[in-house]
Amino acid sequence: MTSLRHLLASNIKEHRKNLGLSQAKLAEKVDTATTYIGMIEAERQFPSPEMLERLAQALEIDSPELFSMEPMQIGAVRKLRKDISADIEAVISGRLNDFEENFWGKG
Repeated sequence: MTSLRHLLASNIKEHRKNLGLSQAKLAEKVDTATTYIGMIEAERQFPSPEMLERLAQALEIDSPELFSMEPMQIGAVRKLRKDISADIEAVISGRLNDFEENFWGKG
């Protein structure tokens, strides 16, 4: 059976990496020391309920997801959604630029 500390540590680390955040950047976002984030991920500290909420918000997840048994699937879906949104935005932006160039160039 997986302990809560282990589950929390793994999920924080996984979500942090999915967002491309270092421990220092996550610590900055939740207003705590980098060493504290490291201690949580190393299973040597367990955060308060308030800190759990701040961590979840910084990791862009709901608090219960910090204890999910399937963080990789949730993280993968979120990353895919972000990637698809970025791709769509790039295509639309490119097409708009082409349209504007053609419209203004012919006028």
